[in-house]
Amino acid sequence: MTIAVCPGSYDPVTTGHLDVIERSARIFETVHVVVAVNSAKTPIFSEKTRVDVIKRALVKDGYPNVIVASTDGLITDYCTKVGASVIVKGLRQNGDYEAELGMALVNRKLSGVETMFLPANPILEHISSTIVKDVARHGGDVTGMVPDCVVGMLAEQLQKEKSQ
Repeated sequence: MTIAVCPGSYDPVTTGHLDVIERSARIFETVHVVVAVNSAKTPIFSEKTRVDVIKRALVKDGYPNVIVASTDGLITDYCTKVGASVIVKGLRQNGDYEAELGMALVNRKLSGVETMFLPANPILEHISSTIVKDVARHGGDVTGMVPDCVVGMLAEQLQKEKSQ
């Protein structure tokens, strides 16, 4: 049985993320979507909220082979714990490859787990969590860039940040 892990901060999950997750679910028997908690980042949404949103976004299409979880440890430790042999990372542009290659090599050295790069759907390759947050912060419409359930949540969370 081939188990894959799709790690990310998913803050927020985007339609690009969902595309990579859904394509991975067609390739591998089991896919763990792992919200990676990074102490160097200050996320907009809590770890629990990010996990819940991903679960909600995937339910509509029914992906019984996808497990959504989180970790504050090394992704390689999570892979070892669940028996995953591959990490799946979506690549949007050349810069992504350069950034991800170093991590892939370290992950292989740490645990022997391989990394598979999936090229982004060209229609979605411009979308990132950072761009989504920037557009939303400036009052732009992020419909279609994130699951429908995230649009209102994002506006509400950013409004809370402004009033603090």
